[in-house]
Amino acid sequence: MAKIDFGGTLEEVVTREEFPLAKAQETLKDETVAVIGYGVQGPGQALNLRDNGINVIVGQRKGGKSWDKALNDGFVEGTDLFEIEEACEKGTIIQYLLSDAGQIEQWPVIQKYLTPGKALYFSHGFGITYSDQTGIIPPSDVDVILVAPKGSGTSLRRLFVAGKGLNSSFAVHQDATGKARDRVIALGIGVGSGYLFETDFKREVYSDLTGERGSLMGAIQGLFAAQYDLLRKKGHTPSEAFNETVEEATQSLYPLVSENGMDWMYANCSTTAQRGALDWWKKFRDAVSPVFEDLYESVSTGNEAKITIEANEKSDYRDGLEKELNELKESEMWQAGAAVRKLRPENK
Repeated sequence: MAKIDFGGTLEEVVTREEFPLAKAQETLKDETVAVIGYGVQGPGQALNLRDNGINVIVGQRKGGKSWDKALNDGFVEGTDLFEIEEACEKGTIIQYLLSDAGQIEQWPVIQKYLTPGKALYFSHGFGITYSDQTGIIPPSDVDVILVAPKGSGTSLRRLFVAGKGLNSSFAVHQDATGKARDRVIALGIGVGSGYLFETDFKREVYSDLTGERGSLMGAIQGLFAAQYDLLRKKGHTPSEAFNETVEEATQSLYPLVSENGMDWMYANCSTTAQRGALDWWKKFRDAVSPVFEDLYESVSTGNEAKITIEANEKSDYRDGLEKELNELKESEMWQAGAAVRKLRPENK
């Protein structure tokens, strides 16, 4: 592992220099990786593993949209595409990539095939960390491991195809075979990670749930909506409000932050923008810090898990979810966004 200085704190990370693809292929040469679920993470991880020369099969309910997607992606029924139970029987490593709700539902099926020496792989610590609510408790004679790409399966695949990588965390929850660590790092390289940093299941799910509800999705939508609504109320047009709130951020400034950091982006903006951003960012930090404290408390006590599980158990949950998503889609801000995206030169 390589020691890297992260702002004064040394962390050990795994890169492709220390653990090249050839080593991952050698580590996994006698394994059959069964990817269970072909929804959010499944396609990206399965395709990247396949392209990296790892023996991978897919397990999915036959006849559904995800089954058809796997067929369209080149998986062949009876060769490397099977019903869930058959894939679990064939797999020596079971990548459990169903949704959290799906994992709870399918657990009685999956656990039957967790015979001694196999590995159970997650990309989210939810099922294990909140096992008192999920009922997911693996037997003691299997490895329990995690690779969590820091982004969607779509991003994982796109970056892989472009010859890049998406950073991932990894964890060993249970090492029954003595080779869990090599297995999980090899899988992390195989799915296309840029580099791997170590965590545990609890820290992964606490940070993940906080991020999703916070700066990655929930907080950023709230921030966008607040500024957009204010500008509209003050008489600005939808186009102007959207461009100043979202378009400039995502198309101009955020890519600069990604490439060189916030400090570099500040240094390369106008002096007026610099002064205002430096004066106001701490006010925003102080305003939202109590909300983040409440959020982390809700995550760490299991309340967020309880809310998620109970919501998914409702028979009409999908109908309600569609209404909530449509509320976003049909809002003026995101309708304006759709119009702005069509006007981008590359879309004309």
